[in-house]
Amino acid sequence: MTEDVMSIREMCEAFAVTPRTLRFYESKELLFPIRKGQKRLFTRRDRARLKLILRGKRFGFSLEDIRQLLDLYDIDDQQRTQMERTIELARERLAEMRHQHAELEAAIHELNQQISVGERVLAEKIGNQPAA
Repeated sequence: MTEDVMSIREMCEAFAVTPRTLRFYESKELLFPIRKGQKRLFTRRDRARLKLILRGKRFGFSLEDIRQLLDLYDIDDQQRTQMERTIELARERLAEMRHQHAELEAAIHELNQQISVGERVLAEKIGNQPAA
């Protein structure tokens, strides 16, 4: 393929995704490949959109959030609105992640304590067993 368009196979290799993933994003109207018969040809714009979709998913954004952010690209304000909304969503997601992190840290601490208690109890039981 040329630099301007990529086949589905090339997209899969370049972005480490499956054809099913690309078809799913196309069905959700997040990607808009050129259709030539059964072939799908992905443009530079599709590649840029896929990069943003994958980044958004990695950060935990919903597909609807990602769609809204991508749709804001077309507003003729040099992507100011898109960037402002992206920052707003990113701050919200970061706050959620920090909360989850704190909850996870507390659960890890509690689990470590339970392991220690279990090990002590087990050691006491082994120590109290009569010699065979």
